[in-house]
Amino acid sequence: MSYWAVELKQMSNLSEPSKEDGSTDVSVVFQKSGPWNKALSSFMHHASVYGVAAGYCLSASLLSIINKWAIMKFPYPGALTALQYLTSVAGVILCGQLKLIEPDGLNLWTMWKFLPAAVMFYISIFTNSELLLHANVDTFIVFRSAVPIFVAIGETLYLHQPCPSFKTWLSLSTILGGSVIYVFTDNQFTVTAYSWAIAYLASMSVDFVYIKHVVMTIGLNTWGLVLYNNLKALMLFPLEMLIMGEFDQMKVNSSKMTNWLSFDVILPVALSCLFGLSISFFGFSCRRAISATGFTVLGIVNKHLTER
Repeated sequence: MSYWAVELKQMSNLSEPSKEDGSTDVSVVFQKSGPWNKALSSFMHHASVYGVAAGYCLSASLLSIINKWAIMKFPYPGALTALQYLTSVAGVILCGQLKLIEPDGLNLWTMWKFLPAAVMFYISIFTNSELLLHANVDTFIVFRSAVPIFVAIGETLYLHQPCPSFKTWLSLSTILGGSVIYVFTDNQFTVTAYSWAIAYLASMSVDFVYIKHVVMTIGLNTWGLVLYNNLKALMLFPLEMLIMGEFDQMKVNSSKMTNWLSFDVILPVALSCLFGLSISFFGFSCRRAISATGFTVLGIVNKHLTER
């Protein structure tokens, strides 16, 4: 078994299972005592963890490829993201009405409690875009890889989760040390680029820890988290359009609107929206199943695999 697989298994034990989740905890099914029942319960638990992790990696990898295809046909990343949010919201509500799933109902107080998570999400996306704009891809990957150690610290101090093992700290410190060496040897160093890099590192670290806090305390099941997260992001979308200037760009190119309804455009955009719903579900399932640090590491490994 690879090192990261062992660490993912260890980190899955750091996160307490949520009692509010709509799905049945597999450990409850095997209440009878006995070594075989305990072994089967443990096997089912780890199988479910690896299952949602595999679903998240598969969804994220395919979404990266499909998004590149969709952006080539529909060159408005903000609008494409909004369509993904809308599809996720509509899909959860429709499936809920058809009794296929049981999402939590909409509640104004819950939406208000979810607002900071949506704001942090947008801040992390904004700093991500600015870092890619002012720095090269290598700098982005280095700082993205340094996020887990700060998430581990935040998770231990603020979420009161068990401290990761010595091997985990050693591996995360090695990554951080490599990042520091890269900074001192980067011949393209600029104050602007590294200012955005630090802002990105801080926002991503806070985002991962805070979202884990929300998942553990807000009392929503997985589909409820998908619904609230995408709905809040969709409500903030007009502000993003104004800041990024994409709305004006779409108005200028409004003459090409008929081309947007062609099959060549609809197919990649529709697939992008479907996989947006998929990654949202598996992402929140992973956040429930493993620690914030484990989820961060999983995202880095997946990103490296996708790039290769």
